[in-house]
Amino acid sequence: MKQLLALSAIGSDRTGMVHDLTRTIADCGGNVIESRMSALGSEFVMALLVSGNWHSLAKIETEVKRIAEAGQIAIQISRTETRPIRADMLPYSVDIVCLDQTGIVAAVSGFFSARSVDIAELDTHSYAAAHTGAPMFSLRLVVNVPSRIHLGVLREEFMDFCDQLNLDAILEPVKN
Repeated sequence: MKQLLALSAIGSDRTGMVHDLTRTIADCGGNVIESRMSALGSEFVMALLVSGNWHSLAKIETEVKRIAEAGQIAIQISRTETRPIRADMLPYSVDIVCLDQTGIVAAVSGFFSARSVDIAELDTHSYAAAHTGAPMFSLRLVVNVPSRIHLGVLREEFMDFCDQLNLDAILEPVKN
């Protein structure tokens, strides 16, 4: 029976870091079924969902602890289960672009949290505007909206919220 292991790792960005960790997982009989990986400053961050049988996951836990003890990367491990299907939720995509300013993520996540809207994914990126070089900020979310929430009302409240913070935003159903 397949079991799941959630693993997060952070370490100084270097060539081969992804290979070292994923090779260890594969050598132990594990399979990376979902992952998010990114360079953040001079660090490299990985979040992985790994499947395998009980024996494989036990080997992975032991081997990645050895890697962490060697001082190469900091690792957190947690046994987990498949996330239940949320039949009472509707997935929506949110894209926001604005001038970079402090507190955007906190404000947007607060907006959704206050309405019991679940954030399933969140990605951000800072960059310089093409022609002016102005500091810009991009925020992409996938949210799960409870089916009891009237979508027209949520959309109107969200657009008013974005107007108040001077955010360009799109809220639309997730397209498969």
